[in-house]
This record gives sequence, structure tokens and C-alpha cells, in this order.
Amino acid sequence: MTTEPETLEINHSLLDAVLLLRRANLRHIPILENGKLVGVLTDRDVGRFAPTMLLPLAPQDYNRVFENTSVEKVMTRNPVSTIPDAPLAEAVEMLYKNRLGCLPVLENDGVVGIITKADMLRALHDLIAVLGSQLESKA
Repeated sequence: MTTEPETLEINHSLLDAVLLLRRANLRHIPILENGKLVGVLTDRDVGRFAPTMLLPLAPQDYNRVFENTSVEKVMTRNPVSTIPDAPLAEAVEMLYKNRLGCLPVLENDGVVGIITKADMLRALHDLIAVLGSQLESKA
């Protein structure tokens, strides 16, 4: 889990979100309204929204479109979330069954973390390393 993840308030522009995604090398941004989670914006959401390359727009026109669009119009509303004390298996199941790339972690309605598929792969990698070393020591 990533603690204290980058977030944006709902009134931010899509351009703000794209710049944050790039600057912080993120794929998911929890979107807040008055400090409470109301949505998640992903790089895939941005990709689905982006004007196609078939449109003859100059770069500044793309920027204008992104500047004049709020994250609220593109984000996924009411995202599935979890709590800090939830079992890891429950988080894995939620990600898998809902086909999610991330799972915001909430405490008292505030975002305290985010669990991503990358976090799960890292945990699986660490588990395999531990199990592998235990098997080697028994051999």
C-alpha cells in the first residue's frame, strides 16, 4: 500500500490531473470533495476521454480541451474502497472480482492509502522469495 497518496480535489482540471500523473509517474489519482473520496481518475480514463489523433488539433488546442474539462467529468464515481485493517486476501479479491487497478484505503472518510496491482505484484514477489528461501534451507 502506498500511504498518503497524491490526490486532487474535484474542481481540478483534467490538465492538472494529466500533469500530476506524468510528474509523479502515477496511474491512479483519488479524487476528493471537501477531503472525502468521491472518485478515482486513471490514466485509462484520460485515454478514453482524449480527443482522437484523427482530429486535426494543434497541441495548444488539446491543452485547452484538457484545461476546460474538470476531473469530475472523466473520473469513475463511487469507487470500491477498503479500510486499513482489511485482510490482504480481501483486498486481492476486491481488485480481482471488480477488475480494478487500484483500491483506495479509507479511514474516517479520508484517503490514507491506495493499493494497486503493482503493490500486489510486489507482495507476491516478496512472498515467493521467502517461500523459495525456506524451501532451499530444507533441501
